[in-house]
Amino acid sequence: MKASKLSIIIPVYNVEKYIEHCLNSIKLQTMKDFEIIIINDGATDNSEKIIKEYQKNNPDLIIKYLKKENGGLASARNYGVKFAEGDYISFIDPDDYLDSNTYEDLKVYMDKKIDVIKFKLKLVNNKKEVIELVNGPVFNECSGEEAYKKLCISDKFMDPACIYLYRREYFIENGFQYRLRYHEDFGLTSLVIVNAKTFVSTNCYGYNYLQTDNSLTRDNDYNKNKLRAKDMIAHYDYMIDNIEKYNIKKETKEFVKRYYTNSVILKTQTLNGQDQKEYIKEIKQRKLYQNIKPYNLRQLIKRTILKTSVKLYLKLR
Repeated sequence: MKASKLSIIIPVYNVEKYIEHCLNSIKLQTMKDFEIIIINDGATDNSEKIIKEYQKNNPDLIIKYLKKENGGLASARNYGVKFAEGDYISFIDPDDYLDSNTYEDLKVYMDKKIDVIKFKLKLVNNKKEVIELVNGPVFNECSGEEAYKKLCISDKFMDPACIYLYRREYFIENGFQYRLRYHEDFGLTSLVIVNAKTFVSTNCYGYNYLQTDNSLTRDNDYNKNKLRAKDMIAHYDYMIDNIEKYNIKKETKEFVKRYYTNSVILKTQTLNGQDQKEYIKEIKQRKLYQNIKPYNLRQLIKRTILKTSVKLYLKLR
């Protein structure tokens, strides 16, 4: 049997309220050449029942249903990739949904075998009302290194895996894997982009990113914020350990280091008291200020301030 053009990977954990709507949005795609890979990541609600019923009622769809012990979003995605057979991989969060023409609009780039295809998302509420069209640069085919610089300068949402299509062979041959429990997109997306031989950023607003009461308040969970900060540092360390292995320009490596550095430093603002002090200590131990190259007086001042005081650096940003 001919392989599908696209493998759509959906990690599932306790999303009984949303999963059917997500699957319906895929079923209604005008481009029909795809397989759906659903990973049940240890769900304890009725998600499995809904999925199996959907699978039974839609025999015309290629649905691979997989189960594993709960390990988080990163491990579920990685598990799904192992079973992907399509030319491209698309990651979808199960509480989100697509416009019906999303993959059709992107097919022209898949046909060209572009390594990484970027599209755009809309923030939507439970009533399916658009809260915001998330803007970003649009540009034709270029290298991943060129693309990364453009995105770093003017893209509001660069990290989410859900707004990219990845050529499967490129993704697997480079051994890309999501890591840790939190900020898994931040940890990998930059590395996937800069290694790409070809990249395109489209004006397709095809992904609907649901903003629920839970998604709007989850950042207020302070204990999880501490864990997120810990994982942010770990992602930075992984990047530092691996960036020199990549066959990319020195300038690009410096761009990546600056992006990670700024993200790690901004995380300081989510912590309080002793936790913040410990986090700043971790930053100082890693000498993040060295990632700000003093190309001009402004950069030199920023580097000097960061070396002296993380809090002052944040105030002056």
